[in-house]
Amino acid sequence: MMRAAPPPPKKIRFAMLRGMRKASASWLGKAIMAAVVGFLILAFGVWGIGDIFRGYGHSTFAKIGNSEIGIEQFRQAYNDRLQQVGRELRRPITPAQAHELGIEQQIVNQLVAEAAIDEKARQMGLRLSNEEVGRLIMNDPAFRGPTGQFDRQRFEYLIHNAGYSEQRFTAEQRRVTLRRQVSMAIGGDVPAPKTTAEALDRFENEQRAVEYVVLGPAQAGEIAPPTPEQLAKYFDERKVLFRAPEYRKVVLLSVSPADVAATIEVSDADARRYYDDHRTQYGTPEKRQVQQIVFANAEEAKSAADKLAGGTTFEALATELGKTAGDINLGLVAKTELVDPAIQDAAFSLPEGGVSAPVKGRFGTVLVHVVKIEPEKVRPFEQVEGQIRHELALERAKPAMQNLFDKVEDERASGLSLEEVGKKLKLNARSIDAIDRSGRDANGTPVADLPAGLDIAGNAFSTDVGVENDPLQTSGGGYVWYDVVGITPSHDRTLDEVKDKVEASWRDDQIAERVSAKANDMLDRLKAGTPFGEVAAADGVKVETKSGLQRSRPVDPLSGRAVDAAFRTAKGAPGTADGRNATERVVFVVTDVTIPPFDAGSAQAQRYTERLRRTSTEELFEQYVRRLENDLGTTINQDALARIRGGSVE
Repeated sequence: MMRAAPPPPKKIRFAMLRGMRKASASWLGKAIMAAVVGFLILAFGVWGIGDIFRGYGHSTFAKIGNSEIGIEQFRQAYNDRLQQVGRELRRPITPAQAHELGIEQQIVNQLVAEAAIDEKARQMGLRLSNEEVGRLIMNDPAFRGPTGQFDRQRFEYLIHNAGYSEQRFTAEQRRVTLRRQVSMAIGGDVPAPKTTAEALDRFENEQRAVEYVVLGPAQAGEIAPPTPEQLAKYFDERKVLFRAPEYRKVVLLSVSPADVAATIEVSDADARRYYDDHRTQYGTPEKRQVQQIVFANAEEAKSAADKLAGGTTFEALATELGKTAGDINLGLVAKTELVDPAIQDAAFSLPEGGVSAPVKGRFGTVLVHVVKIEPEKVRPFEQVEGQIRHELALERAKPAMQNLFDKVEDERASGLSLEEVGKKLKLNARSIDAIDRSGRDANGTPVADLPAGLDIAGNAFSTDVGVENDPLQTSGGGYVWYDVVGITPSHDRTLDEVKDKVEASWRDDQIAERVSAKANDMLDRLKAGTPFGEVAAADGVKVETKSGLQRSRPVDPLSGRAVDAAFRTAKGAPGTADGRNATERVVFVVTDVTIPPFDAGSAQAQRYTERLRRTSTEELFEQYVRRLENDLGTTINQDALARIRGGSVE
């Protein structure tokens, strides 16, 4: 039975907010609101702010020995992690969802472990000079430019993009390096046993061959339809399997930039201007194969240029200077891929085969040689005109999207249903009469054309009739509003309602029972010594073969269960296993077992050894950290954690 919708409880709140916004539009309203806000600020200053990270009487989240983790430090790490997970999921994550994923406990464990190691490093007197930290950063491959040297601009770009200031990044590198020294002292030289590496190699690379038959409905024989009594008894014993799930009637109102863009016209002049300004986007830019030799000073570069003018080739000059082809080759690059502006201008002003005069670059004086030129290739305007118009319309749709969002919210706050909002604003509102938790309709078919990337069913079942829900945001910048307007509770179905499904299930069970009995009978005869071919012929099936089977890798028509069963069966022995579905059984005999030779010096063996060494080191270090935390003494601000679990983080 479907419940009717009561008045939405959030309408009043939206109306109040809208009233406050209108009231503050005049100078008098602004003055009054300023006084109110000032009073609130004063009140917070006097009585304290009761959010998750304040109001405890101190600013410490955890204490490990003499080291403290500040509440602000935990807050930053926690929020950074929520944002990271949100980016991965392409939707915001709530504190309640974060708790289900165990995020706050992961952050606690990480910060406490790091603080414990930092404390131990201080107790051990470990130090790292500024010069050593700088050397480590400059030698980091991530910060090297095209020349293979440290690139200051790349360094600043990467750390700022990751949310670090230079001072904070340097301090973090000092701590990480000291932690690494402590960890290497604990387990850095733990060797991986050769026997274990060999066992791992065998487990992952052992191969088996089998003879097999697949028994299915064809071997079950003729199955007469069930009598009414049989079907009724079968249904009564399994009624819960055919129970109707809870369904919800949901109304969706979707708005996307593409919807808005479809109503926007782009002029010919605008499209042509955009094409002229972004020509490089519609083809490949000019590329040049560039070589360069860097000299310590201008005098050496001038002397080398004179040799080139005298007939020495660029490659011969490089060889004379002790440089390899890899040392001088910058590759086939576009102009923007050369980070030094002086080198850019020199390389892209020369003819093919030309060599520049000495050029003052960032890392020294340079001679540039252009080996080859690949001209720019750009698609004509006519080929990309439609794409350009669409891109411009989408760009212009962005501010219109916010206006449309506000209009929808205003209409909802005024008391209109989503269907009424859709009619008023000429937007498409869709009604889904029935959807279950898995996203299927009343016929068991997945509901078609749901907004991509959004869990509509999950969100619909996390709310109730009459609750005005916050809109969901799509990855493309659109919005989806949803309202549950009715609920059909889960209930038992009658046999007449699901007779076809019950009969099909009964038939599958009959087939599975007969096929299983036949498989067991064949297995008994094989164990008694009857040849496989003779056993198979007696049951009208043909023996097939499969070789090169590897553990946990199903190969059609053998199911994953059948392959795993083959690896649990001795060579020459028979076995049986489930097939690809409930009505299949596989009977097999393992005919060959191939154990790969183990070469401790091979690259693969080294990878196994390194994996085992790393795993052993991590386990040993984890035990050390837990002991360290216990010895140093660790206390956690449980009030802060409790507030997080209660979802009070804003």
